[in-house]
Amino acid sequence: MATMVPLRVGVVQFAPKIGKVQANIAKAQELCKGLTPRSVDILCFPEMIFSGYMFPDAASIYPYLENPRTGPTSMFCSELARRLECYVTAGFPERLEHSDLQPLPTTSATSDGPQHPTDTHSSLPALVGANTAILYGPTGELLSLYRKTNLFRTDVSWATAGHGFTVIDLPPPLGKTTIAICNDLNVQAPAVWDSIEHGPYELARHCMQEGTRLLVVLNAWLKSDTDEDEESGDERKDEGEGSEVDVDGDSHQQPDRSVLHYWAVRLRPTWAGDNETEKVERSEHQTDLNEPNDLTVVLCNRFGHEGGITFAGSSAMFLMRKGSGRPQLLDAMGQKEEGVKIWTTSIR
Repeated sequence: MATMVPLRVGVVQFAPKIGKVQANIAKAQELCKGLTPRSVDILCFPEMIFSGYMFPDAASIYPYLENPRTGPTSMFCSELARRLECYVTAGFPERLEHSDLQPLPTTSATSDGPQHPTDTHSSLPALVGANTAILYGPTGELLSLYRKTNLFRTDVSWATAGHGFTVIDLPPPLGKTTIAICNDLNVQAPAVWDSIEHGPYELARHCMQEGTRLLVVLNAWLKSDTDEDEESGDERKDEGEGSEVDVDGDSHQQPDRSVLHYWAVRLRPTWAGDNETEKVERSEHQTDLNEPNDLTVVLCNRFGHEGGITFAGSSAMFLMRKGSGRPQLLDAMGQKEEGVKIWTTSIR
């Protein structure tokens, strides 16, 4: 029998102010000042946490794009990881090198749309950045850059999509770790949602195939009653028995129950029993399936308001046990709960 070891995961949740990078970093420093070295194994910050998220076009976000390693998010994460002797991950808008710039898709352009910064060697507008997650190690070194694969509509005017999910093999107790960003939980175009049984479940399938033990999703996820989700309300009504997440209360200090439920359902193959979903996964991917029995899932979200949009907060940790028929919610923060939470679980 595999030995169980404790895993300590920290999430930092607050409401950043869009465009106020240094003020947001100062807020994060204030929230983290009580953390001591080796008190946490990995510390997580949400998607684009220091720049803010709801930029309407490429021109508006351009001044806030950051270079990897030398940008303010990277410098902050490197210093914090070194001080705490832990891993630190955060989201930021990455400035692309000239060789990485891509033309803006013609389907996104409109005659009266915003003007975008351009590639100096082309008259075509360019996607100027990427919605990126960084991971820094305990000695302050950059270990991983992951670019969001499944772009949300707010991203498409300025960001180029990544090339798919990755996994990084970290020392115990972390093990094989996948870092994803927000809308990666949803269906990736041109695929369309088929059904609860068939999905598609791209992120869940990746974790199963790669033997991921820890999935960290950095979010700027919207509150459920804003009607801004990619999927329709009708779909949520047909998510099947056994997937409901039990959370009592609806105050700001309680998590958004609909959002927790949605997150869990989007990872359904990682906890579903011997049902149609599992049969489909096995029949299509039997040759390379290396699935763990347990998957620890951490969803780190922000709260606050930007551009008329409300974010959900509700950062959470789940245990997804294959075949259990139900996701296990280990803990969650409130919708407007500010602070750092360190959750401890056991991992094989």
